[in-house]
Amino acid sequence: MKKLLLLTIVFLLAACSASPAQTTSGKLNVVATTTIIGDIVQNVGGDAINLTVLLPVGADPHSFSPTPQDITKVAKADIIFVNGFGLEQFLGDMVENAATQATIIEVSQGVEPLTLATVVEDGQTQPAEAGRVDPHTWTSPANAIIFVRNIEQALAAADPAHAEIFAENAKKYTADLTALDEWVQAQIETIPPANRKLVTGHTAFGYYAKRYGLEQIGTVIPGFSTAAEPSAQDLAALQNTINRYGIKAIFIGATVNPTVSARIAEDTGARLVRLYTGSLGEKGSGAETYIGYIKYNTNAIVSALK
Repeated sequence: MKKLLLLTIVFLLAACSASPAQTTSGKLNVVATTTIIGDIVQNVGGDAINLTVLLPVGADPHSFSPTPQDITKVAKADIIFVNGFGLEQFLGDMVENAATQATIIEVSQGVEPLTLATVVEDGQTQPAEAGRVDPHTWTSPANAIIFVRNIEQALAAADPAHAEIFAENAKKYTADLTALDEWVQAQIETIPPANRKLVTGHTAFGYYAKRYGLEQIGTVIPGFSTAAEPSAQDLAALQNTINRYGIKAIFIGATVNPTVSARIAEDTGARLVRLYTGSLGEKGSGAETYIGYIKYNTNAIVSALK
């Protein structure tokens, strides 16, 4: 409670000193929550915006805590682009308060939501998040195209003088994402149908799996958040699933502690495969951009399942 009060006070002080709607350069002050959203926003806004990304590369959005400096960034923004679907719980009341200073845009608006299944198999306990909307919308390039449309419309409404630039950038980037979507589908089709099953660190690839004909059949952490903890019953059930289907790989997020997953892999003979989930990759990873992120993950999945 004390921490929340301190953050609120710092936010209010920052809001009082925040700049007007746009900087003296005439560019919008834009904030994006994650590196993934930030890259997509940058592709649409280009040089016509001043972009700040809250989460650093490698940060897990499920466990991130904002600092007073982050509140200052939010307070000075004209537009804040968030994923939505409940992902940004780390912002809490701060984002709601910032609505008086900035327009909040949920880039996932218009995406058909998935929910966590309430039916479980192999004795695995029903997750506390059962029935909750899956926030990992960005894992499908088809959804990213929806993001682009939402971002372009929001930027154009806030800065009509640069609307043509935003529209042109959005058109070009949408073409790139359409090509990416087709490329992913072609790669997944090289996997034998019987092998198109995913066991992952947590339930992060639902939209990707649905788009490309894969099936998430088990997770180390039962639920959407990496902050949850599996029970002994959950882990035993997962081992049964892995053995029953002959699963050869467990896909884990790059930002998650691999200890539990490594133990499951050792007990079942499956190997651990690193994927990027809530953040772009570090420099030199090949996943520094959204398109690179999708290609990296797809290549890793295809290589492990073929």
